[in-house]
Amino acid sequence: MAHHYDLSQKLYELFLGPDLQYSCAYFDSPETDLETAQENKKRHIAAKLMISPGQSVLDIGSGWGGLAIFLAKTIGARVTGITLSENQLEESHKKANNERLTDLIDFYLRDYREQTGTFDRIISVGMFEHVSVVHFPNFFMTYKNLLADNGIALLHTIGRSSPPSVTDPWVRKYIFPGGYIPTLSEVLPIIEDTGLIVTDIEFLHAHYAETICHWRTRFNTNTDRIKTIYDERFCRMWEVYLASSEVSFRFLGMTVFQIQMVKKSGLLPLKRDYIEILENEM
Repeated sequence: MAHHYDLSQKLYELFLGPDLQYSCAYFDSPETDLETAQENKKRHIAAKLMISPGQSVLDIGSGWGGLAIFLAKTIGARVTGITLSENQLEESHKKANNERLTDLIDFYLRDYREQTGTFDRIISVGMFEHVSVVHFPNFFMTYKNLLADNGIALLHTIGRSSPPSVTDPWVRKYIFPGGYIPTLSEVLPIIEDTGLIVTDIEFLHAHYAETICHWRTRFNTNTDRIKTIYDERFCRMWEVYLASSEVSFRFLGMTVFQIQMVKKSGLLPLKRDYIEILENEM
């Protein structure tokens, strides 16, 4: 995991943007700019979780802290963010200090299996791809054990629309060592076995294709600057990685799952339009 996320932060700034959102954005239309789409993604997640001021939120795989900052600053939630990347942890602390949100946010260098406590809401965005299949049962049991009885949880992960398969050998060797892309057929039976109840699943493949298109355009625009950080070989590898990823999400069955879960029924509105209503209130 560190092989990928502990690369130079300057690299990520050159193609992700200042908020360093390295996951699928949420587009109103293909004309939506990337920054707006990433803000949409954070509102969309917060709305699905129905977060209220003062509620405790666990962000598993908190990245560079952008989502945690949003939940604390926009809603007033109390957020615990955990990551295995020292670079991400340092940047997250810096952001929380700059935003004067240290009373609402705590970031830790911590494995999710070491986390204790109980949380009103649990979210994980773009981290599950690094949990190997053998650890899926432990991952979802951790979700259940840490989630309050009236809590809501959400998992946002890249997934396959096809049957289970292996990670592309080139990607596994050069880009994401140890990464694995799950299918719903691998995930849902394990969620059911834990006793968690799946209450909503959304598929975002088209949104991720648009996201990666923006990343690829920015990466190519900044290739000369990136070469000063790494070298031409690195740039060519990443150009292939981004281009092939965009094609995979547009045409080859790769997708993104957002899976909403609870421990007991009756916590969510009868109609799904509550998501859009809450998004518009933020």
